[in-house]
Amino acid sequence: MRVHDIMSRNIRIARPDDSIEEAARMMIELDAGFLPVGQDDRLVGTITDRDIAIRGVGQGKGCDTTVDEIMSHDVKYCFDDQEIDEIADNMGDIQVRRLPVVNRDKRLVGVISLSDIAKRKEPEAGVALSDITRDSMQHNQII
Repeated sequence: MRVHDIMSRNIRIARPDDSIEEAARMMIELDAGFLPVGQDDRLVGTITDRDIAIRGVGQGKGCDTTVDEIMSHDVKYCFDDQEIDEIADNMGDIQVRRLPVVNRDKRLVGVISLSDIAKRKEPEAGVALSDITRDSMQHNQII
């Protein structure tokens, strides 16, 4: 099975100069916690509801803070014609739950999430989740 068979096609793109409030409203409309960020027809990053909560509100930033100030600039993506098992392995390796999907012309065509894979009862979802949730200094919670 390939990514284009199960990816979400209903996507919205935030702009770097959008406010985090605007990004949060887009997430509400989509019932999603993730948005690709694009500028001048290029994917330049991603923003999650967690970014807004931790890098935004948790750092005392207001609703007018721009997406660019708190988004992840390190763009990770996959191609729509890749196999699901390859993508699930990659998601586990890089510890992400969602990836923007581009075609071979590098045009954004969707988003794939671990839940998209799990809904298809693909065994790769369990392996990826196990890898994503492994201990990491990146995802460390200090009590």
